[in-house]
Amino acid sequence: MPPLRDRIAPGVRVLFVGINPGVRSALTGHHFAGFSNRFWGLLFESGLVPERLTFEDDDRLPEFGYGITNIVARPTPGVNDLAPAEFVAGRRRLLLKVRRHRPAVVALVGVTVFRAMFPARASSKGAPVDLGLQTERLADAAVFVLPNPSGRNANFTRAEMLEAFRALRAFLSETD
Repeated sequence: MPPLRDRIAPGVRVLFVGINPGVRSALTGHHFAGFSNRFWGLLFESGLVPERLTFEDDDRLPEFGYGITNIVARPTPGVNDLAPAEFVAGRRRLLLKVRRHRPAVVALVGVTVFRAMFPARASSKGAPVDLGLQTERLADAAVFVLPNPSGRNANFTRAEMLEAFRALRAFLSETD
């Protein structure tokens, strides 16, 4: 399957980072394209974007100061299909992207993404990862954890997801 192209433009304020593209995203060429993925609805309902978007609008994210990428570019049916070495290489690539594009915030879309980016913290004492602003930083960017919006992820309710996306919007408003 073809790799999914990043959508990052100069002046990006928030860089959304997924773990890796799913099969449907790879086949359509668009991020968060799964039938049950709630990412696009949550962007609108939280007030992060002023109009409803779909996965087909991912090229428009830079209009709103956003970018989107993944830690691992290789599409798979699930995260369990990724090898540990892919995460190591992906962390290095993401850090280079953050240094190059200099977003104010790196929004990690899923607790699994946070654990992949910060394995030392994730393995220490099995501590849970809270949603929201983290103490860690990537280059000079603040790190914000959002829930995974995939319909296959049953760890958070839709209300909890929306609350987290609204918290990101509020954080951005505070830093204006």
